[in-house]
Amino acid sequence: MRQTLANIYRLGVKELWSLWRDPTMLFLIVFTFTFAVYSSASSMPETLHNAPIAIVDEDNSPLSQRIVSAFYPPHFMKPVMIAPAQIDPGMDSGSYTFALYIPEGFQRDVLAGRSARIQLNTDATRMTQAFTGSGYIQQIVMGEITEFTNHYRGQAVSPVNLEMRARFNPTLNKSWFGSLSQIINQIAMLSIILTGAALIREREHGTVEHLLVMPVTPLEIMLSKIWSMGLVVLVASAVSLNLVVRWLLGVPVAGSLPLFFTGAALVLFATTSLGIFMATIARNMPQFGILAVLVLLPLQMLSGGTTPRESMPELVRTIMLAAPTTHFVELGQAILFRGAGFDVVWPQFVAVTLIGAVFFGIALTRFRKTISAMA
Repeated sequence: MRQTLANIYRLGVKELWSLWRDPTMLFLIVFTFTFAVYSSASSMPETLHNAPIAIVDEDNSPLSQRIVSAFYPPHFMKPVMIAPAQIDPGMDSGSYTFALYIPEGFQRDVLAGRSARIQLNTDATRMTQAFTGSGYIQQIVMGEITEFTNHYRGQAVSPVNLEMRARFNPTLNKSWFGSLSQIINQIAMLSIILTGAALIREREHGTVEHLLVMPVTPLEIMLSKIWSMGLVVLVASAVSLNLVVRWLLGVPVAGSLPLFFTGAALVLFATTSLGIFMATIARNMPQFGILAVLVLLPLQMLSGGTTPRESMPELVRTIMLAAPTTHFVELGQAILFRGAGFDVVWPQFVAVTLIGAVFFGIALTRFRKTISAMA
């Protein structure tokens, strides 16, 4: 047993030195847990933010001026006043997401009680902003018209007041959710890539044959890759969570970090085994890259980190219960967002452990067959 542990340790150290001498993989690790996390949390917000809008004001009346002045940051950029002939070129070039056309005689028709119309042109290729912004613009325009015709600013008193209290993210800040979810996704992605690339790199360099003549077993070789690459991902994720998420983005973490990283270690046991299994199927790095895309996209998109699982078809939800990332997303969100303890997330810990054991057994069987074929 002592010799086995020594072999696993030394082989793992060899993997760490091999990774240290691979600048491409080092850049991938740094990029994944720094810029990728930051950009995912801070870019492309789901809410309307600095949407470009142009306005054609042919009426030039007090009412139209009120409508123009109602659009201001942070939802909209300062409106650009254009001529009617500039609407189509501006929309075609993507300079404006919205173009509001106020015709001549608009205020006169409103005060006279006649039918008055305003045209709103929307660039629907910017789908999220187009959908949200159209509703915002309609509310703004109707609100200004109502206040102008009633000669006072106010709202009808409702017999029921709805008090909204957002738990776990009081300001509804997307960066809180985006950054932590990105950490969870990157842990699974990078562990699969690192372990698979480590095995394929040895096969391409011919070092696997060197291992075969040494007194080491396939189990020791596989365990060495799992603990070494898992350690790299754990350290990188811990640094990213504390420096990028908590310090740079200012995102609070509600739960226990040791509990979260314990769950991450169990998930790494499963994902690194999956990476080794994929590496035994692929013959070279290009094939492994294509296979990784086919595996990683469903794991990230269907595990609940991007889209709530409740909105997915029942068949997809059932199939994805076999994926370790599904349970990792659940326990990660429960711990980091809601401050859950082990008494809440223990079912996910058990599920991840069982899935990891199955993945490890399948990968070890496949790895032994591959080693035997090479021998």
